[in-house]
Amino acid sequence: MFIVHVVEPFASGIATFIRSLVENLPQDYHVIIHGERQEVMDSDEVKKLFPKNNIRFIHWKSVKRNLHPYKDAKAFLELYQILKRFRHADAVHLHSSKSGFIGRLVCKMLGFKNVIYTPNGAPFLMNDGLLKRSLYRQLEKIGASFGGRVVCVSASEAEAYHNIGVSASFINNGTKVYNERLEEGKDDLTGKFIIAFTGRITAQKNPERFNQLAHKFLYNKQLIFLWIGDGEERHKLTAPNIHITGWLSEADVRQVLARASIYLSTSYYEGLSFGVLEAMSMAKPMILSNCTGNRDIIRYGVNGDLFDTVEQAYTQILYYINNPTMLKAMGNYSRDLCQSEFSAEASADNYRMVYSL
Repeated sequence: MFIVHVVEPFASGIATFIRSLVENLPQDYHVIIHGERQEVMDSDEVKKLFPKNNIRFIHWKSVKRNLHPYKDAKAFLELYQILKRFRHADAVHLHSSKSGFIGRLVCKMLGFKNVIYTPNGAPFLMNDGLLKRSLYRQLEKIGASFGGRVVCVSASEAEAYHNIGVSASFINNGTKVYNERLEEGKDDLTGKFIIAFTGRITAQKNPERFNQLAHKFLYNKQLIFLWIGDGEERHKLTAPNIHITGWLSEADVRQVLARASIYLSTSYYEGLSFGVLEAMSMAKPMILSNCTGNRDIIRYGVNGDLFDTVEQAYTQILYYINNPTMLKAMGNYSRDLCQSEFSAEASADNYRMVYSL
């Protein structure tokens, strides 16, 4: 099959998502029309992570992250000129809200029949003002009227779309499951109880709440909060017991994450986080904020817990610290659950079925 992907933020989780599809569908040819977020990662660096044989990249130069009528009109015209060259494609897969809105309108005008839109984090769930969230809800409804199918990355994200009157199905995100044990080095983290998170330091990930939790454990010198990644909200992580690694290679992320005792997410909302899935694949127990995406991961008390407040998370972490023998069993269940419900191979196979409809 010939699949065209359109993506505005060609970085972080969405780039991981598309790369997983390309790697697990080697029999198909993929064209990736992409924007760029240089403040996160240069697109040339992202491309180096992809396979070389079944792929072509096209830079969507005029698309920008924020809503802007003039710039969005330029992005529309440019995408129209690009996509009209690929009318023979078997499917067009639009990734993220900006690509989903502009892309569905372009595909409607060009007569594409098989169009899939995957939000990877519903924009109307952002922790923004009521007016902005209402605007995003209306844009999603208008975008749905252009046609195509909304395929979310988790059941709870699909439910969020149903709640605003937009029909949606879902295919769980997936990741590779690791069975080998990584060797631990010796440094200032040796012997510590480590609570880790991986990802960009952005408002969506709620670094303020992460920071509040870290402050509540300042008395415990054996406990370290570890943020694996970097981002524009780094200044909000001020607690002295928080270590920020900065951006690391995939291999180094796994090496550092292997040392964690618990994986913690304080996000406001998710689609279905690849950081959480990777931690599950490495047999980590989970303490996650009670939001879309995270709800699909947790089996209460078996592989972790959800929390609504900082106090709840504090109590849960204390319980885990005081009951270390249960962490291995919980982590093993996380890995088993990842293998059975969140594997990269199964996710790609399900998308291939959607592409062939």
